[in-house]
Amino acid sequence: MADDRLIVALDVPNALAGHDLAARLGDTVSFYKIGLGMLTGGGLALANELKQEHGKRIFLDMKLFDISATIEAAVRGLAQFELDFLTVHGDPHVVRAAKEGAAKSDMKILAVTILTSLDRRDLDDCLIREGSISDLVQQRADRAFKAGADGVIASPQEAALIRALPSATDRLIVTPGVRPAGSELGDQKRVATPATAIADGADHIVVGRPVWTAENPRAAAEAILHELQSPQALSPNR
Repeated sequence: MADDRLIVALDVPNALAGHDLAARLGDTVSFYKIGLGMLTGGGLALANELKQEHGKRIFLDMKLFDISATIEAAVRGLAQFELDFLTVHGDPHVVRAAKEGAAKSDMKILAVTILTSLDRRDLDDCLIREGSISDLVQQRADRAFKAGADGVIASPQEAALIRALPSATDRLIVTPGVRPAGSELGDQKRVATPATAIADGADHIVVGRPVWTAENPRAAAEAILHELQSPQALSPNR
């Protein structure tokens, strides 16, 4: 049975491949992420089809970043598709503008803290100020919440720290970088298993490669869903 806590990332080349994968997963999966990689391959059309014709929930992972007026206009345009989640960068001015753009819809604005593919060396290369990633993620999450974000995107390794913030009350934590035990890490550097991520305070986990590269994607998704029914995953740290 589907569980909305699992979001499958349709990180495939185009809408045709995404449609095929969703058909193979069937009623096992109820929530999908569509990102920038598929934007020019029919991603918005697929998002609309899955939402309107198949009743799926949709997370549009655009990671928007621009001046406030542009962000507000872009989010207002995307809100017409009646999607569920949209990501923007976690800078307070971006979050505030995105919330203005989404004001007349039910679409949740999720703020990106620090990408799960980055480590401290990457931040140094980007001239990001000194400090541990966990501290920076917690601080960015707090500022995003105070700017009005409905939730944040963060690695499962920081989920518990964010959940402990007073500003995180009734806010969402969505964690990419989730890998079932035995899966290859790919380009992710800060990872955890599905049950651990939920136990540490995540509301939703995002899983891509371990599902869509599997010989049997449906069976791979079902294995993750089974793990989400474990005692550990059923007792989140709230």
